[in-house]
Amino acid sequence: MSQSNRQIRLAARPQGDVKPTDWEHVDVDHVAPGEGEFAGVTKLISLDPAMRGWLNDARSYIPPVGIGEVMRAGTIVEVTESNHPKFAVGDHVVGTFGVQTHVVSDGRGCLRVDPSAAPLPTFLGALGMTGMTAYFGLLDVGALKGEGETVVVSGAAGAVGTIVGQIAKLKGARVVGIAGGQEKCDMLVEELGFDAALDYRGDDLRGALRAATPDRIDVYFDNVGGEILDLALARLNMKARVVICGAISQYNNSTAVAGPSNYLSLLVARARMEGFVVFDYAAQYAEAAAEIAGWIGEGKIKTKEHVVSGEIDEFPETLNMLFRGENVGKLILEVA
Repeated sequence: MSQSNRQIRLAARPQGDVKPTDWEHVDVDHVAPGEGEFAGVTKLISLDPAMRGWLNDARSYIPPVGIGEVMRAGTIVEVTESNHPKFAVGDHVVGTFGVQTHVVSDGRGCLRVDPSAAPLPTFLGALGMTGMTAYFGLLDVGALKGEGETVVVSGAAGAVGTIVGQIAKLKGARVVGIAGGQEKCDMLVEELGFDAALDYRGDDLRGALRAATPDRIDVYFDNVGGEILDLALARLNMKARVVICGAISQYNNSTAVAGPSNYLSLLVARARMEGFVVFDYAAQYAEAAAEIAGWIGEGKIKTKEHVVSGEIDEFPETLNMLFRGENVGKLILEVA
């Protein structure tokens, strides 16, 4: 009897919030691997804000997920059969295998990971695309100088934000995080060592940001966009750098994305604002991962993973946790 492969496919382009009807849950036969291929069962699925952009039929840095296609996602699978010389049964492999319970791959774009070196979720978080995004966004695009500079991070309790703030701290910067809720703000300061954390749901974020950045902002790492980006632009220091990583506050808009009204602050401060895509740094991933792994081993960086255990059918609802701000750190679905 052939084994069933459960897949989550895109059924419709979401309008505003992503709804259950935007997805199709499908069972197909799981095929055996051919020559030079391996088969695997999905263990962990990465959930990322960028996924919302992949659902739109619009020009972007990567083609959108097609209607009827398996949802794109970074995952970790355990090899169950192999006709591939580089992958053996029992190996754990990270790759963009999509939201499905079983995969067959020729190994291209895959990387074998060692669960004895770090917990598997860390390879989707600090040692995966999350860590790469934080590392290159802050150090290359943000050109952090370190000592004496002030770094502000929005979405600071999320996957990328938690790593950005910690790297900035170990480089000697003053770090201010912006997050939703006092519990998250307390975690940033008490567990991760941020100098200050501001609750964007508070009554006076403008005043709180001004008080927390007496020397203004040298690097603003933006994961949120919208009003918070505007407030940060008004606090830029001379020659500041604004890193555009994401804009989660705008992803579910049914109207046009709200652009920055304070953009002339870039002129006044002789500052720059630059977007980036982590895939552009692929050739340097290994070097960055080695340095991050060293920091983790030395206790200079703490990893934060929010792992939800459940069936693969729970992917749509787990994804929406991102847009409700319910996750702390890297959100991962552990497939039962």
